[in-house]
Amino acid sequence: MMMIMTASMMTIMLSLAIMLLATLISKKMNEDREKSSPFECGFDPKNSARLPFSSRFFLIAVIFMIFDVEIALLLPMPIIMSTSNMKSWLIISSVFLLILIIGLYHEWNQGSLEWSN
Repeated sequence: MMMIMTASMMTIMLSLAIMLLATLISKKMNEDREKSSPFECGFDPKNSARLPFSSRFFLIAVIFMIFDVEIALLLPMPIIMSTSNMKSWLIISSVFLLILIIGLYHEWNQGSLEWSN
């Protein structure tokens, strides 16, 4: 037992030492305006290098990720059907699909699925 604790403590200490060393080595000390600004043939930039971010695109991306996770949850349903009670599987699957359909209807009704307004 003592040997396992010693080995785990040594592993933690070694990991912390490596992370600390990597943090100290990776710091850039020479930070000036020219190096941090975008390069435009040696001239000062005409406008900001930061482009405005479309919140509409972000909303569509989040909805896509939600539906992507939902599909990942739906895929094992037919496989689980053969190993579980048919009545409980049918109830759970129906409730899950009903929740997904209600969510889709709500997003459609709110206009979240429209790309342009």
